[in-house]
Amino acid sequence: MSLLVKEIYPALVGESGLSGWPALLIRLSQCNLRCGYCDTRYAWKGGRKRSVEDLVRISTRKGFRKILLTGGEPLLQDDSLRLISELIRSGRQVLLETNGSLPIEAVPKEAHIIMDLKTPGSGEDSANRYQNLECLKPSDELKFVLTGLNDYHWAREIMREFELDRRCTVNFSPAAGLLDPAKLARGLIRDKIPARLNLQLHRILFPKKERGV
Repeated sequence: MSLLVKEIYPALVGESGLSGWPALLIRLSQCNLRCGYCDTRYAWKGGRKRSVEDLVRISTRKGFRKILLTGGEPLLQDDSLRLISELIRSGRQVLLETNGSLPIEAVPKEAHIIMDLKTPGSGEDSANRYQNLECLKPSDELKFVLTGLNDYHWAREIMREFELDRRCTVNFSPAAGLLDPAKLARGLIRDKIPARLNLQLHRILFPKKERGV
């Protein structure tokens, strides 16, 4: 059993309610979406094959309690579920970032899911798999990446339609360079949106990413 891995490096969790925690980031290659604001296009192709056992050994050797499994889109590779299970079995807390277009019902319940709902501004809103909402646990998270006011209004209506704040924590994220974070913050306050302002801590602290396997 093997996975195509783009990179592995120690990091801080950059987004979500767990932002700021040290973790080992494992980025899998390949993605089925092409969001206009994507900042990890280099992960769409390439990578190195690694076995599940090898990745668990690396995680154990690095010594981080939290593992951030991201992409690309991790769930495109079938063995990602086996990796999540084995990492959990080894005593790690797994944070899974997924774009919301693929089924999540088979993801081990112990994993912390951070799932996107793609907005019209992403160009990929037709890929949203709304059935996934029924699979989210109260401890999981949803994320909207907003490119402007149209996305903000759309996300606000989707929140109301599906009563998302009753399901789990909801994050509103400004797309870098497209929506002013302060403007988004003012909107959340003004409209009393039951969502968390989600900034990319890694971009703030490390504008030029430091990587290492």
